[in-house]
Amino acid sequence: MRLTSLAALLILALAAHPTVAGEVDAALPDYAPTDGMSASLVAMGADTFNNLMTFLAEEFQGLQPQVRIDIVGKGGTTAWYGLMHGADLGMAARLFTEKEVASFRDQFGYPPTAIAVAMDALAVIVHPDNPLTHLTLEQVDAIFSSTRKRGGAAVATWGDLGLGGGWVDTPILARGRNSASGAYGFFKFVALQRGDFAPTVRELPGSAAVVAAVKQNREAVGYVGAGFPLDGCRALPLVAVEGDPVAPGADTVRAGTYPLGRHLYLYLNQKPGTRNEPVRAFLTYVLSKAGQRIVVKDGFIPLDAELAGVQLKLLE
Repeated sequence: MRLTSLAALLILALAAHPTVAGEVDAALPDYAPTDGMSASLVAMGADTFNNLMTFLAEEFQGLQPQVRIDIVGKGGTTAWYGLMHGADLGMAARLFTEKEVASFRDQFGYPPTAIAVAMDALAVIVHPDNPLTHLTLEQVDAIFSSTRKRGGAAVATWGDLGLGGGWVDTPILARGRNSASGAYGFFKFVALQRGDFAPTVRELPGSAAVVAAVKQNREAVGYVGAGFPLDGCRALPLVAVEGDPVAPGADTVRAGTYPLGRHLYLYLNQKPGTRNEPVRAFLTYVLSKAGQRIVVKDGFIPLDAELAGVQLKLLE
């Protein structure tokens, strides 16, 4: 994905985002450009990052004109694959698995470096006409899994979830991501407690496809990153085990009260004792006030200065 002028697209995209993000920490550092830096970088991985990375890369290129960043967002598993095959950055909405880390270590002799750059949450979305007010994780598991490890009863219609009227016998059409997606893995691990997805869940190739499917079908339900534009859809508050429903938001994700919160990571191949200066400069920008402002504008949750400082130390 070549970087072009995206000012108009940015305005439209930001208008469509849900209000998940919080305020930027004033204690975050400023970014100081480096003279004479030149590079052509490739970032590959989760399509959850597509808009965010495009905007970050464009703003960074305004500060470092000779550094070009090409973005290839095809799913979370391609972050590991790309990093193994020469990509400069792997975009992942989850931590690499033990198997992925072991394979990387076998090839390079050291583990990949994970840099948290933002926080996000998976949102369970429905059509705006759907009157459902919230779901429990037990119900989410029952909708999307065949194993129902949370102990809920099987559900097939919206009436099974308590809706009345014309919704009683309306079948639930579950939509989700394919297995290449970090969202798929995270949802399976957390919401389904490592259970199996039901064969009735239609797997779609990207977040935009899930949003479109729910937008076009009143009876559909899906899951996507809460920072992704939810144009024509509505995110449902969730109940973890007991208590009140909790909506995805900066405060609830940071506090851990929203049950499907997660970090977004940029992975790099950093041999101990060496530094890729263009990659380090870009990540330093992302973790600065300017970079975290873009995180907020694109609907994600920014890191505070303390957590950003921990990430910056990993680049030293």
